[in-house]
Amino acid sequence: MKVRLGFDNYAVRAFRWKAPELVDYAASLKIDLLLLSDLDVHESLSDAPLRETKARADAKGLMIHVGTGSICSTSMMFDPSRGTAQEQLRTTIRVAKALGSPVARCFLGRGEDRTSPGGIGIHIHNTIQTFKAVRSYAIDSGVRIALENHAGDLRAAELAALIEEAGRDFVGATMDSGNATWTLEDPLESLDTLGPHALTTGMRDSMIWESPGGPVIQWVAIGEGLVDWKAYVRRFGELCPATPFVLEIISGGPRTFAAPENPGPGFARFAAMARRGRPLQVPERPDNPDFQRSELERSLMYCRDVLGLGHNR
Repeated sequence: MKVRLGFDNYAVRAFRWKAPELVDYAASLKIDLLLLSDLDVHESLSDAPLRETKARADAKGLMIHVGTGSICSTSMMFDPSRGTAQEQLRTTIRVAKALGSPVARCFLGRGEDRTSPGGIGIHIHNTIQTFKAVRSYAIDSGVRIALENHAGDLRAAELAALIEEAGRDFVGATMDSGNATWTLEDPLESLDTLGPHALTTGMRDSMIWESPGGPVIQWVAIGEGLVDWKAYVRRFGELCPATPFVLEIISGGPRTFAAPENPGPGFARFAAMARRGRPLQVPERPDNPDFQRSELERSLMYCRDVLGLGHNR
């Protein structure tokens, strides 16, 4: 079964394109799917403009997935100016339905939430309560919530447990290979845990190396880091072949992480990756539009030519 290939609009965020421009750009790349991962990308959230965007995508044979930001009211990333967590999630589900998206991507927060008062547990609890409060609305809309392992907030096992407790009938995962490394996990190991739950994805490569201060992680284009993508795609095809392979390339500066004091068994594979890695030159202008487009398009080419992904090749 051929895996669909797409990209997340965040990969080319520097262009500040709105949904119609992104649809046209995605169609020019002959991909299968476009993830519009934030609500600000839409010119309006009213029905008529959303219908126009859907018609534009349909005419070009392009599927759309829809997303938003943090839906955890206690996370440092939550924006209360947009309404309550339930209101924001309901809006995202409504937009998803209007655009024909089977998923509403969202996230809890970021790694710093793990060390906030109450730890990550309180945020997991509040996220589950928000999901349960909108369960009927999501099911009636035919849209499943796809929670991302985002910016070091949730380890794979934590996200899988959250999905099970909230309800697999309407909640799944946005599986992010780059964010897996920010929780000091091997993306292949994370895939084994989250693949059965994955509804959509965010894919990029990582270079990791050791330093006196701890492991250093730098995200890079697909095929230019340490992930064994041929093995990853084989396993992906076994676990979630109907899930699209969505590129969210965020190439940029390195980030150093503290080595865990009491590493769990999963850390061994991550540490083995770090021993194979090497320091990279930091991109001069990661916020440059042409740089972002080059990183994305080079990654798409690798996915097509080397990994054999995509229907519209």
